[in-house]
Amino acid sequence: MRLYRDGNGTYRAESLDGLDWLQHGFGTRDSQNWPPGPAAIVKQIHSNLCILSHGETGVLGHADALATATPGVWLAIRTADCVPVLIVDERLRAVTAVHAGWRGTAANIAGAAVQKLAAEFGSKPEDLIAAIGPAICGKCYQVSAEVATQFQGWFPERTDLDRQTRIDLPETNRRQLVAAGVEPDRIAIGAPCTLEHAGEFYSYRRAPEERGRMVAAIRVAPGDAQARTA
Repeated sequence: MRLYRDGNGTYRAESLDGLDWLQHGFGTRDSQNWPPGPAAIVKQIHSNLCILSHGETGVLGHADALATATPGVWLAIRTADCVPVLIVDERLRAVTAVHAGWRGTAANIAGAAVQKLAAEFGSKPEDLIAAIGPAICGKCYQVSAEVATQFQGWFPERTDLDRQTRIDLPETNRRQLVAAGVEPDRIAIGAPCTLEHAGEFYSYRRAPEERGRMVAAIRVAPGDAQARTA
């Protein structure tokens, strides 16, 4: 399942484009007016906490993911090298936006977001579609032994996680989604690396003036008659 860049400088997943009741995108440095309206956001704290929006916008609390089934409500998270993940229940028309830094990823925030959809809306993993957006890639993200050891459970095949090495955060989140029951062929991957593509993305591993943020956002379209309300 593929991601592509649209004319607004925003990355989109072909699989999510197929849902006419959904609007979504992963912003870049070039994205204009994205998202195009007020959004529900959180004070990101590198956790595995997910907050529900019943239609509210603005800062809803301290967490790293948001969920809603209310039409018209943008959910937005901000990333540079961290992993943005969008998850959609195509049957019940509920959505989540996830900010997955290394701490949140180590705490399985992607799995926690799937559990939030199940708890709040009755979502089933087989009805979910996910997209993993631009983030620092596995060959660029070097971490200490202290960090690496926290990922051993997600990479049992690796024998180098007791030392300084590299971790693939997008792949870790993909594995967490699969472990939560999302079908592998329903997860869009393959977004560019934020460090390698300086012209498109901000990165915290560049000079201070390069340390901006991109916005990933998603919503159930306004006026969707079949949507559930939270």
